[in-house]
Amino acid sequence: MKEKLWGGRFTQPTDKFVEEFTASIAFDQRMYRYDIQGSIAHCRMLAKQKIITSAEADTIVAGLEGILVDIEAGNFTFEVALEDIHMNIEARLIERIGAVGGKLHTARSRNDQVALDVRLYLRDEVKTILGYLDALQESLLAQAECNLDVIMPGYTHLQTAQPILFAHHMLAYYEMMQRDAGRMRDLLARFNVLPLGAGALAGTTFPIDREFVAQQLGFDGVTRNSLDSVSDRDFALEFCAASSILMMHLSRLSEELILWSSADFAFIDLSDAFCTGSSIMPQKKNPDVPELVRGKTGRVYGNLMSLLTLMKSLPLAYNKDMQEDKEPLFDTIDTVKGSLKVFADMIAQMKVRADNMRIAAARGFSTATDVADYCVRKGLPFRQAHEVVGKTVRYCIEHGKEIDQLSIDEFQQFSPLITDDIYDCVTLEASVNARKATGGTARVAVEREIARARSERKNRK
Repeated sequence: MKEKLWGGRFTQPTDKFVEEFTASIAFDQRMYRYDIQGSIAHCRMLAKQKIITSAEADTIVAGLEGILVDIEAGNFTFEVALEDIHMNIEARLIERIGAVGGKLHTARSRNDQVALDVRLYLRDEVKTILGYLDALQESLLAQAECNLDVIMPGYTHLQTAQPILFAHHMLAYYEMMQRDAGRMRDLLARFNVLPLGAGALAGTTFPIDREFVAQQLGFDGVTRNSLDSVSDRDFALEFCAASSILMMHLSRLSEELILWSSADFAFIDLSDAFCTGSSIMPQKKNPDVPELVRGKTGRVYGNLMSLLTLMKSLPLAYNKDMQEDKEPLFDTIDTVKGSLKVFADMIAQMKVRADNMRIAAARGFSTATDVADYCVRKGLPFRQAHEVVGKTVRYCIEHGKEIDQLSIDEFQQFSPLITDDIYDCVTLEASVNARKATGGTARVAVEREIARARSERKNRK
């Protein structure tokens, strides 16, 4: 059995089941690179401050670099008895270089060490997620550009409301992803401060240089309170909250893709690469990817609730409960990355069935509001115009007609203000292109938004 690095005051070995129950190495080993990265920066600071000698620091750094090579080559066995990634690496370091390896832990605790590792790890993962978000936005933007003339029904209450451009619909999700990216960048800026140096909870008696370590590791500054430094998990909560909103957006898009790909809508075709078949019904093509992402959204919500519940009653400072922060955080990271990656590729390969969209847009009296606006421009107060068009729609329903199929005599039953120029207002193109204001669905407005998005993306690169 491995000797515990903290076992000096204990007279009995840890119960075998307790050892397994309390260990975190099964999941925190993914942070090995960051644990070593943080340890190297800490070691160099110890040498700079003459807490250890330069020769000792060189030996320790070389040992850590060798361990990194071993882990990445698959030549490292993680031991449950050593509990976590920190102890596994430190124990191996001492095995490799001797007692001098034990000097690495001078002026730090596992409490501030784990707070550092998680921040370093999450920082890189957020940057990766931002890259995946960018790829999905590119797919949405490309679909908008390729389908600028495609008209589809816009819905409220899942009832046909007004005709819109399919490109406008794609840009709605582009905007959602812009906010998601903004939230990720905001939290990245907020948690990019160094907690190392807080020790177990009260700081350290050694003359450390925290600002030097922060600079070495690319942090913007250092935390300002040692108690808060080791007990803060706001950054994990904030990430899971931002991820929950992001997944909600993907879930909404998933729902629409599922509907649109059904035989009843037939608005799009998803590539076979992102669908599966039925074991009994040979005709089936199931939209499994959007369905699964829709399902995984609840999983991310659950991770947020787990972390909030975990943290809600913990006294300062560190408590063992906080070991439970990693699995929900890691699972959220993995889920978000996987969902974004598969969505970017799926949207890029999606085929739009423009004819079916247009047919659907022409049904359901989608240009009724345009008739009301026409009457208002003729001098009728909007509330009266609303009533006129409501009666017109009822007449259409009773006679099995769409609005643009009515004769001028039929229109004038409801208002003498309506003349032949009404037909210029009730086409799908006229309805769409009348909405030219910023944010509207007119082709000219959508083109402006695409150009703006392209310009912003170019400048961001």
